[in-house]
Amino acid sequence: MVRMDGRGPAGLGLIEVYTGNGKGKTTAALGLALRAWGHGLKVLMVQFMKGSPQYGEVKAAAHLAGFSIIQVGRDEFVDLKNPAQVDIDLARTGWAMACRAIDSGDYDIVILDEINVAMACGLLDAGEVVAYLSEKRRPVEIVLTGRYAPEAVLAAADLVTEMKENRHPFAAGIPAREGIDF
Repeated sequence: MVRMDGRGPAGLGLIEVYTGNGKGKTTAALGLALRAWGHGLKVLMVQFMKGSPQYGEVKAAAHLAGFSIIQVGRDEFVDLKNPAQVDIDLARTGWAMACRAIDSGDYDIVILDEINVAMACGLLDAGEVVAYLSEKRRPVEIVLTGRYAPEAVLAAADLVTEMKENRHPFAAGIPAREGIDF
């Protein structure tokens, strides 16, 4: 495998966005993480607006050396129209952590889970995020997930995938299922 700077494979460094109103954005990012991990790449997922250790991916990552998940949120829903100051503070702390991780050279892939929602509801400034990602120097693959991806993020991305909901069991009264939805 050809390596850039002694770390990840040649070609790392793109910006990927998984957005849309359908299910599967975090799941797609986790699939990418698992594939990368299987090839010996180091992966960090920073989960914005999530704070429950009960997510299946958090439990699984604890058993996979080289794949880490850091949650920067409360175990409560954020009021998207009027977020609390604690949610803003947590998102900003998470963003600072993510930037340090990207700059460190310790990771080949950094997934910013639900960051699109955090930007859309004002927890983070989309212009700041895009400016940083546009100027990053390390060959780190960056994945941004979540609904409501800002136009500036879409424009800066190398890959954009939109999940579209056609049908969801929640509409039929089926609640989120452990191991399937979280």
